[in-house]
Amino acid sequence: MAAAGKRTLIDKTPRYWMVLDFLDSLYPDTPRIVLMRNPYAIAASLKSTWGVPLLSASSPSAVAACLADIVLGRPTPAIASSLADLVLGLPALAAYRSRSQTQVVQYEVLVAHPDEEIRRVLAGLGYAPAEMSSAPLEQTDYLRSSTFGDRKILGKKTIDNRSVQAWQTELSIEEMQVVTDLVGVQLLIELGYEQDLRFAEQAGVIDKGPEVTEGYRQLFRSCWDFLEGKTGGFDTGRQAGENFPLAFGPSILLQAQRLAESKREENLRVADSIAAQLTDALTASRAALAGGHS
Repeated sequence: MAAAGKRTLIDKTPRYWMVLDFLDSLYPDTPRIVLMRNPYAIAASLKSTWGVPLLSASSPSAVAACLADIVLGRPTPAIASSLADLVLGLPALAAYRSRSQTQVVQYEVLVAHPDEEIRRVLAGLGYAPAEMSSAPLEQTDYLRSSTFGDRKILGKKTIDNRSVQAWQTELSIEEMQVVTDLVGVQLLIELGYEQDLRFAEQAGVIDKGPEVTEGYRQLFRSCWDFLEGKTGGFDTGRQAGENFPLAFGPSILLQAQRLAESKREENLRVADSIAAQLTDALTASRAALAGGHS
């Protein structure tokens, strides 16, 4: 940064919601920018950009497989990580909005008034943005060759707000229902998307109650705790079963646990084999070094 004559680095990584406490401990004085977007639009983008099948979220076997992937700590399929983003990520980021040194940017406001919003953010970072104006989106080689990011940006030359309401035609009623169940009516309203919720309700979506959303959250929290070693297994107790739809009772936790345990045993055998090979190679290397010094 010094060589480039810069003093600020901005990194946008949506899944920082997984390590917010770690980032706070690592960079306690660093400003944060929380970018929030309509959950229905997020789901539509996941569907159109990455092909995430939202309807499979209502399948117990699909959820069990997703949870098993998360517990194993292996690179999760798109649906597993995307479900976690909606079920756990959104409430985590929503709660983070009130933290000190945190600016909140609403996606819908940003694309409607980019210059004003960027000036506000820059001012919050300690810069004088008076002379700032938005520039056309430049197409660079690294964006074209990168495997990360939304490829649709390559077809854009400037910021526009056409994506704001696209979800209304891109999502089916069933998919809107899945998103409503995962995110929850209360959080949708808290984030300022009550009008979008009403549109979904007029289309046929119903409020199944906070217990449905809380059931999803309990399942995914159990997986994350299991993954981080905070618990010896899944919460298969009575409360999880009561707070989840009938088809998604404690049995799904047991399915996920069995899937995870069977794969974990296989992974441990492979890991032990690799560890033995590394130990042999290290021993041989040390012996060779010792012989060279003698």
